Amino acid sequence: MKKIEHIGIAVKDIETSNALFKALFGEAHYKIEDVESEGVKTSFFKCGPNKIELLQATNEASPIAKFIEKKGEGMHHIAFAVDDIEAEIQRLTAEGFTMIHKKPKQGADNKLIAFLHPKSTNGVLIELCQDIKD
Repeated sequence: MKKIEHIGIAVKDIETSNALFKALFGEAHYKIEDVESEGVKTSFFKCGPNKIELLQATNEASPIAKFIEKKGEGMHHIAFAVDDIEAEIQRLTAEGFTMIHKKPKQGADNKLIAFLHPKSTNGVLIELCQDIKD
């Protein structure tokens, strides 16, 4: 893993949260994107060299809707940048971690993504992210 790619925060209303984080960081989000496969609308902010991803559920079956129902709004996951997501999935599986996604899938912000199950990472949802090469 190279670095923290972003921190994901589950929110009920992305527009209200965009205003809050704009005031917090002193600048507006730089991208809003729907990720239909995950049932979320995302909004990205820069904070120095770091990124914050706000996630709003777009349907009741979305993992974000279930998360907010169970835990309320707040930190949802930490994402780490990797060079080779498939090799990293294999390495982590061999180390005994449980993967939610055994194969990478298309995510937001031009990334391939895969999540590790929080039961194998001390309760923290971990996302792997690889830039999609054009």
